[in-house]
Amino acid sequence: MLSTGAVACLDAAAIAGGILGIALMEAAGAAVATRAKALLPANGAVLALCGPGNNGGDGFVAARLLAAAEYRVALVLLGERSALNGDAALAAQAWTGAILSTIPSDLTRFDLAIDALFGAGLSRDIDGDARAMIEAVAATRMAVLAVDVPSGVDGDSGSVRGVALPAVETITFVGLKPAHLLEPGRGLCGRVEVVQIGAGPDAIAAGLEASLPPLHKNGPDLWGAAFPRLTGASHKYTRGHAVVLSGPATRTGAARLAARGALRVGAGLVTVASPAGALAENAAHLTAIMLRRCEDPDDLDDLLADERLNVILLGPGLGVGEPTRDRIGVAASAGRSLVLDADALTSFAGEAKHLAGLLADGGGEAVLTPHAGEFARLFDGTSVLRGGSKVDRARAAAALMKAVVVFKGSDTVIAHPDGRAAINAHGSPYLGTAGSGDVLGGFIAGLLAQGMPPFEAACTAVWLHGDAGLRHGPGLIAEDLPELMPAVLSGLAERLSAAPPTLAHR
Repeated sequence: MLSTGAVACLDAAAIAGGILGIALMEAAGAAVATRAKALLPANGAVLALCGPGNNGGDGFVAARLLAAAEYRVALVLLGERSALNGDAALAAQAWTGAILSTIPSDLTRFDLAIDALFGAGLSRDIDGDARAMIEAVAATRMAVLAVDVPSGVDGDSGSVRGVALPAVETITFVGLKPAHLLEPGRGLCGRVEVVQIGAGPDAIAAGLEASLPPLHKNGPDLWGAAFPRLTGASHKYTRGHAVVLSGPATRTGAARLAARGALRVGAGLVTVASPAGALAENAAHLTAIMLRRCEDPDDLDDLLADERLNVILLGPGLGVGEPTRDRIGVAASAGRSLVLDADALTSFAGEAKHLAGLLADGGGEAVLTPHAGEFARLFDGTSVLRGGSKVDRARAAAALMKAVVVFKGSDTVIAHPDGRAAINAHGSPYLGTAGSGDVLGGFIAGLLAQGMPPFEAACTAVWLHGDAGLRHGPGLIAEDLPELMPAVLSGLAERLSAAPPTLAHR
């Protein structure tokens, strides 16, 4: 994935390597024209909106090619033609049609608008004539094909700079930009198509190097090599043993959802550690999942004397306050892999540095899974909340905690302390239901139990969780998610079948 700075580096490297900038622009404009033809009826009417930079140059090229193909094209330029520079000026010179300074009064006659006003590098809020133009076109609800990103969307953060023009499709070049996956930009892009325009492998390599630390689109290409594979020698003890702490009576469901998720995703054994008063309630619902009494931090310490218990999940339904904080202290000091969610995070509201200290002292690996509200509470008073994109905040949180952070939402971001990050676009709005996040925590714990590294385990769990939501669709409830895992994992196995096993299981 390419940041706007990386794109600038890529372009410069391509030109330094002997590729003319106008050649790149011609290729980009040709790709836009090709996609526009697929969206237009024969002899359809096109409104080409061109801005004052290279994005506008792409629009000029597309307009010229569409006119040559006998589509009816009206071209509007934001600003003066004489102010165009470089390749955009060359593209404008090749356009022989009229150039309008304002949009036509009757927009209903157009079948499609090509939005080439502003690209991913927009650095200010849109106002004045540009804003009026965008608002007028948006009001018609005509189909819009965006070039690079919808005008008004910040390419790095996905945020809207004043106003943005929603698109049915977006065509971008060489690689995805963060705004294609981060909300609200993602919701404004429509279908996104990535087109290669001949920048050359050396230029692409320069762009990727400029994007370090890397930002990925989450998917099997990222973590498939680390996904656990079973062999003839595999058995329940080689697949790890996850422990999920239960809350008190009447608040036990979240822990059971998480435990079921851990078992279904492949952990060899799963134990729910339950207060005495909730043992009967938990026992009535558990069969394959084991149950142990765990009343207080001392009981947890005794339980963890068994070193085969290699992952601990704390938070779902556990309660907010000192007892939860004490249990986390014990779990952290045991040096096991931890997953902290829900009440475990809220119990440290405004005390992220204290929690980070506990995690560091224990020496184990940890994954934190906050949604937006929990994220704001945990990191209150820290620099983590001071602006930046969702990716920036997730990275800052991971660096502070020295743990993997799964910043949940429709555009979940997974961040590692070393700066690696991934954005998940493989999901469904039907996942927004009570208990869904508890199951996700269980998936992460189950994958950690099997030996996956924390970043890869978190990315994998988020993708599997999303895949289950996509498979089920309307009517999804949290209890459905673990039961969808056999089909989800079978589908994943087909995708990974050519990859050799690379993971040594514990």
